[in-house]
Amino acid sequence: MTIDWIHFTPWTALFGGMLIGLAAALLILFNGRVAGISGILGGLLPPSRGDAAWRALFLLGLMLAPLAWSAVRPLPVLHIEVGHGMLVAAGLLVGIGTRYGSGCTSGHGVCGMARLSPRSIVATCAFVAVGFVTVYLMRHAGG
Repeated sequence: MTIDWIHFTPWTALFGGMLIGLAAALLILFNGRVAGISGILGGLLPPSRGDAAWRALFLLGLMLAPLAWSAVRPLPVLHIEVGHGMLVAAGLLVGIGTRYGSGCTSGHGVCGMARLSPRSIVATCAFVAVGFVTVYLMRHAGG
């Protein structure tokens, strides 16, 4: 195995992970809510009275974060190797999976595992295993 040293960014990844953990900790501390992005977005469709503001602000922060980062360092160039149809299909599959799994990688993988939730540990192991299999099939077995 070789490491792509040009694109290997352990310090920015560590900093980003710390920011995600801080945001999740602050949300549960001050709002009593788990930072599961699918649940936060799902709570806006349709919006609940008195519950929509914090959800919208949290999601707005997620969307504005790359702009804030671009003030410090240049954003990476995105290279997506599939067409729009595959992206839409993948998004729908992720959405369906988060409903069946009662949460997403942020809710289960970040918040649930930090709370040592058995359900979240199993869900996160399933996410990771399916990701491994998908990458193997798409990159190695499928050509």
